[in-house]
Formats: sequence, structure tokens, C-alpha cells
Amino acid sequence: MRARIQPTAQVDDTAELGDGTTVWDLAQIREQARLGRSCIVGRGAYVGPGVRIGDNVKLQNHALVYEPAVLGDGVFVGPAVVLTNDFYPRAVDPSGKQKRGGDWEPVGVEVLEGASLGARSVCVAPVRVGRWALVAAGAVVTRDVPDFALVAGVPARRVGWVGRAGVKLVERTGEPGVWECPSTGVLHDEKEGALFERG
Repeated sequence: MRARIQPTAQVDDTAELGDGTTVWDLAQIREQARLGRSCIVGRGAYVGPGVRIGDNVKLQNHALVYEPAVLGDGVFVGPAVVLTNDFYPRAVDPSGKQKRGGDWEPVGVEVLEGASLGARSVCVAPVRVGRWALVAAGAVVTRDVPDFALVAGVPARRVGWVGRAGVKLVERTGEPGVWECPSTGVLHDEKEGALFERG
């Protein structure tokens, strides 16, 4: 199954789209970007040059994924999410001359397998969002997010843990550091500020 691209989308000839990927109206995918299989790129979304995106990723409407971002398999990027790429943004240099592509060093956001970024959240590069983590809507991520962490606020801070289903985990009564998913029943162990899913 080939990629499906709406007529109003702009996909550079050098971009690679996996089988079954859909690119909706007014989306833009820049040169050398690589998207895996069965991805969905929503209306007005932007994927920068050289961005790497895994399989089964959803970029909702107007999500902005600036280079050199890397998104793992199964990542969800909500509506109007922004993944930045410049920690010291300026339109001009100290002398007032307009900056060009070679005048700054882009830094990227890495989002690992299964993680979700809620609507209008912002990830300020360089930052890494761990596996199956959940960033709440409107949060501003300024530091790395651990695997399975639920973060919210400005700046984003951990407010709980989530499992693969995205549901907030509940600590088991009488078992400190053991967390259970109310949806799937899967258990997780918390050790030194990190969460590990039981096999």
C-alpha cells in the first residue's frame, strides 16, 4: 500500500514516506524527512528537513516538528504541538545582521516509543521524552521526561505515572513503589525515580 497524499499537501521529492502513510491537506514535509509505515500527518502539520519518524505515528492538525527531531514508533503528537530546535532563538546576530541557516546550531527533541504529547504542549530542545510517557495538554517541557512519566504544567513536572494504556497508575495498597494500571492490570516498579514495567 503506497502513501496517500492530499493534493494541497507539500511533500518534497527527497522525503521518504512508508507504506500506508497519509498526509492531509496543507501539511508540509520537507527535504530528506523520513516517515515510517502507517503514519498520519494532519492538516497543516509541518515536518522539518531530515526529521526521522517511526511507524504508526500520529501528527495531529498544525503540529510543528522542527529538525532534527526524532520520533519513535507509535508516538502521538497532539494538535498544535511544537517541537523546537533552537535553545537561544534570535532573528538577528548581535550586530543586527539577519541570521541564516549556517548561523546557528539546531538541537532536537527526541520522543521515544509510545509517548504522547498533549494538545498545544511545547518541547523546548534539547529534550528527550521517554517511552510511553504522557505530556499533558499545554505543558512546556524543558527537561527530560522519564519513561512512563505523566508531566504537566509550565515548566512541566512529573505529577504521576502512566502505563501503556495512557491511564494514570495507582500505587498498590501496602506495597510502596508498586504501581498498577487500572485499565490493563499491568504492574510497574518504581526505583530511584524511575519506573519499570514488569515482564
